[in-house]
Amino acid sequence: MDFQLQSDQDLIHHYISGDEAGLVELIRRYQSKIYTSIYLLVKDEYLAEDIFQDTFIKVINTLKAGKYNEEGKFLPWVTRIAHNLVIDHFRREKRAPMISNGDDFDIFEVIGNYDESTEDRMVREQTYKDLKTLIHLLPAEQKEVLIMRHFGDMSFKEIADITEVSINTALGRMRYALNNLRKMMQSKEMSLKN
Repeated sequence: MDFQLQSDQDLIHHYISGDEAGLVELIRRYQSKIYTSIYLLVKDEYLAEDIFQDTFIKVINTLKAGKYNEEGKFLPWVTRIAHNLVIDHFRREKRAPMISNGDDFDIFEVIGNYDESTEDRMVREQTYKDLKTLIHLLPAEQKEVLIMRHFGDMSFKEIADITEVSINTALGRMRYALNNLRKMMQSKEMSLKN
């Protein structure tokens, strides 16, 4: 049987019926997206792996208990579980999520390989560094939506489901984030000219 062609719901039914391959395929299908969304919030590889594992322990327990009822919405459901575990972690740590400037992974390394002058490379690197600093200054809700949308590649519907707000609120937070970034960049340019 080719599990790759089956719907999420069919895979869940296979797993509940005792076929572990159903869950294996669901994890394979979504692990990158879920892990990335966790990592971008916690910015720690080992912590992200722990939360990812805790997420799927919760998923397994819920499925085995017969309490899963999110017909056709497996990914948003799992991502919401992961998001809640991230929030729980930060509540325990008594601090808010931050974007760190870790050297092991740079969320802004999305430029293709091409020949560029040393000056161009330095300008690009400084621009990315400035942008990361500015993103760090955004309010938590705006920063969260920006990360989920641009770095987690999530739809506004998925973001709304995970953060438990309306789509309009998620859209508004994104609009405010972009407006605030634009204002901060303009004021930085003005201060450089003076």
